Amino acid sequence: MRERILAAVRLLAVGLEVVTLVGVAAAAQGPAGTGKKLTWVHPKTPWGDPDIQGMWPSGSMSGVPFQRPETFGERATLTDDEFARREKAVEGLRTGSFVIGAWGEPGKAQRQASLIVDPPNGRMPALTPEGLRRAAYVHSSWQDRPFDSVDDLDTWDRCITRGLLPSMLPAQYSNGIQIHQAPGYVVIRNEMIHEARIIPLDGRPHLGARVVQYMGDSRGHWEGNTLVIETTNFNGKTAATNPGTSGSPQQNNIPTSQQMRIVERLTRVDDTINYEATVNDPIVFTAPWKVAMPLKYEPDYQLFEYTCHEGNYALKNLITGSQAERARAAAEAKQP
Repeated sequence: MRERILAAVRLLAVGLEVVTLVGVAAAAQGPAGTGKKLTWVHPKTPWGDPDIQGMWPSGSMSGVPFQRPETFGERATLTDDEFARREKAVEGLRTGSFVIGAWGEPGKAQRQASLIVDPPNGRMPALTPEGLRRAAYVHSSWQDRPFDSVDDLDTWDRCITRGLLPSMLPAQYSNGIQIHQAPGYVVIRNEMIHEARIIPLDGRPHLGARVVQYMGDSRGHWEGNTLVIETTNFNGKTAATNPGTSGSPQQNNIPTSQQMRIVERLTRVDDTINYEATVNDPIVFTAPWKVAMPLKYEPDYQLFEYTCHEGNYALKNLITGSQAERARAAAEAKQP
């Protein structure tokens, strides 16, 4: 059933995206021969919903840190000097010998100081005692630690999922986000780990509390031209952030719980979707927190097949390589 819905949505989306582009172009150009531009008008789908279809990759924000440097305080934007240094750093990733410069998406320099915008200092709230306890059991390949089983690696390492919110956040590569619409539904596709969230808009209730999932259970509605998505029913097995981005002294991977609730708001303004997401997980965090970022429309962006699966060789090699390193170290320690 899921496959049939996706197939129908994809076919419908092809035609609708053409309608969207024609509508936007007409609104922007003004009367023929006048050379004047009209005020942008939000396009609508044939059934009357605000049209937000298309490619909206998050890669342009990959140069923005997840958390704000503590020295910034509550200052949310960079000075000219700070922006110049960030431009230089991002250009170094693009042209340097580091592997991301060859096939990654280093993004573009932005003046936004951090992806987190609330609390006002742009820092993740402290973890609760239970959050700290759970953090000790969240591991990933980004950590310098031994690996002996798949449980020593996170769901991204295992090609299961990045989870929500990380699936919407910029990463090193494969930052494609594609939005489809059909009457009563919005579908958000993520290039990395090939996620597809099918979001009903008909007011149906969430799944029963006993039904939990890696990506949770999403329900949406329109508030004017803003799409509001509430997601609950998480299984608590994914991280709250991308590995290595949290800056937490306790753990690179921040845990989640089954009580996590995420509310996303997507508002299209011309060629930009203003994206916001508020995370509330009272089991893990002492307070809610919010990220915000612009998603730019890029019609020429292509989603590539993310051929990642749980039985991949990297998973086995991480474990056997870690075991071999420790065996060699032990053997060398026994030598006179």
